[in-house]
Amino acid sequence: MAAEIHSRPQTSRPVLLNKIEGHSDAVNAAVLIPKEDGVITVSEDRTIRVWLKRDSGQYWPSIYHTVSSPCSCMSYHHDSRRIFIGQDNGAIVEFLISEDFNKMNHVKTYPAHQNRVTDMVFSLESEWVVSTGQDKSVSWMCTESGCMLGRHYFTSWASCLQYDQQTQHAFVGDYSGQITLLKLERQTYSIITTLKGHEGSIGALWWDPVQKLLFSGASDHSVIMWDIGGRKGRTLLLQGHHERVQAVRYLQLTRQLLTCSMDGGITVWNMDTQREEAPQWLDSDSCQKCEQPFFWNIKQMWDSKTIGLRQHHCRKCGKAVCAKCSSKRSTFPLMGFEFQVRVCDICFDTIKEEDRTALATFHEGKHNIAHMDIDPSRGLMVTCGSDRIVKIWDMTQVVGCSLATGFSPR
Repeated sequence: MAAEIHSRPQTSRPVLLNKIEGHSDAVNAAVLIPKEDGVITVSEDRTIRVWLKRDSGQYWPSIYHTVSSPCSCMSYHHDSRRIFIGQDNGAIVEFLISEDFNKMNHVKTYPAHQNRVTDMVFSLESEWVVSTGQDKSVSWMCTESGCMLGRHYFTSWASCLQYDQQTQHAFVGDYSGQITLLKLERQTYSIITTLKGHEGSIGALWWDPVQKLLFSGASDHSVIMWDIGGRKGRTLLLQGHHERVQAVRYLQLTRQLLTCSMDGGITVWNMDTQREEAPQWLDSDSCQKCEQPFFWNIKQMWDSKTIGLRQHHCRKCGKAVCAKCSSKRSTFPLMGFEFQVRVCDICFDTIKEEDRTALATFHEGKHNIAHMDIDPSRGLMVTCGSDRIVKIWDMTQVVGCSLATGFSPR
């Protein structure tokens, strides 16, 4: 059973069911096979493995296939049993898995990128495979002909991807911290908008096509919910990790968000509640409470014969304040601040005790989590990372048991 990392009382935790070991290098992706006691993994050790649960209760590889280059990511489509593997050399390899999951046949190799493939999505409806790479590009290729349909370059590494199959919109996160929304056509594309809010590289994206919400996790330890469907630019900031956020999943039925970070933190957010947007930080040459000048305000310092102060910001009102006027710290979960943050003295007095009630629970995966997948119908979660271990968790006490709707593994 996973241990807590916080002292808050919690009645439910993820339960560790199995550990899969055997990889000789980092496991970059793992997915649960729907309706099967099985897991598919891809690794830096150049292997693609299909693990099936045996009568002993342990998982053993029924398929062990080695490719020419380290495997960086994958996209598995269960109904057609087609699997696409992104590689470090920039190629994407397609395989067809047999019905008994004991054999895998090579179908096609796609020259998608000039450098490591970072993420991909296969769309059966359009017969496209959309991918991002460290060559700073997003590409989309036809899986019927194997031909490149289009490509767009960014100024930074394209790190992660989500794709809306109905509208053919792609969300691409990059290492500069931006998320670009593109409308993809068969031979062309258009840039719709760029989302800016993170202060670090984007580590994970998740798109909910039902509510039209985009969730992003980044190296700045934060998660942002972007209300795309609302068309008002509404965003919610969620801060509940101490390290880079590398995996994000939203459960539409229960309105819960699961996020995992590099230090093994697993956070479950209650999104079925009224939340407030964090304010924009205001600019000022002097403290907006006591009016003392900040250290760059040479004129006021000279006039008042005082030494300039360092600027801070109240997380609740957004005003620029000095350290003396913001000496208090508080949690404020309604704005997504599950950890204590700086607030000005006036705002601190307005926060009631019930306002500090946590809207997220915190758990410890006890290993670096680079990738996570969930089967909501069974309440199962799989995590993997650089420690070469794959862990399978029972999440039914955390996210509920009847989740079989509106969610499909990538």
